[in-house]
Amino acid sequence: MKNSLLFIVAFLLSSSLSSQRVFSTNKSYQADIKVFIVSQDYQADLKVFKVNQPYQAKGNEGLWFFAKQEYKAEKKIMFADYQYQADLKVYFVDYKYQAGWKNSAKKHLLY
Repeated sequence: MKNSLLFIVAFLLSSSLSSQRVFSTNKSYQADIKVFIVSQDYQADLKVFKVNQPYQAKGNEGLWFFAKQEYKAEKKIMFADYQYQADLKVYFVDYKYQAGWKNSAKKHLLY
């Protein structure tokens, strides 16, 4: 009984720590959040770096892994056409060290 409880707790903690596995959908009703890509980093709430492997998407630090299947993602996002439609504005960066939050008030969107 204790072992199964520990396993469940460990599983829940590990899934919450890698909440940056995202799946891109085209339908707004399927999306957890709507994202708009800005053209300049100063306009962004979050600077995002795309990683190649799911284990690299740790924590809520702007390291995103794009899952190919919806069930493998922690969050479903839709890319909005207009800034006013978005919950979160992101800017994609070229290097991992550049990723991070600029507006920490919106961190809750990816937990």
